[in-house]
Amino acid sequence: MNRVIITVVGKDAVGIIAKICTYLADNQVNILDISQTIVQEFFNMMMIVDTSKCTKTISKMQDELTVIGTAAGVQVKCQLEDIFDKMHRI
Repeated sequence: MNRVIITVVGKDAVGIIAKICTYLADNQVNILDISQTIVQEFFNMMMIVDTSKCTKTISKMQDELTVIGTAAGVQVKCQLEDIFDKMHRI
């Protein structure tokens, strides 16, 4: 399994989750876990996804999710779970 961590942060607006999830579904990425909160008008979402069936590289996904996030007014970060774990161990 190729697990990837996706984080989304920014001002809350209609359709943020829909845009991200539509992209993932269109690219055969399975959502394993999702958590989202809204604090006042700020949106925060973290997803753990499985990219085993996705044909795109992680770099390509990062670029495309950045474009989607920018259009939605949020910041989207995408990184391999191994790298995420190692960064947070230090």
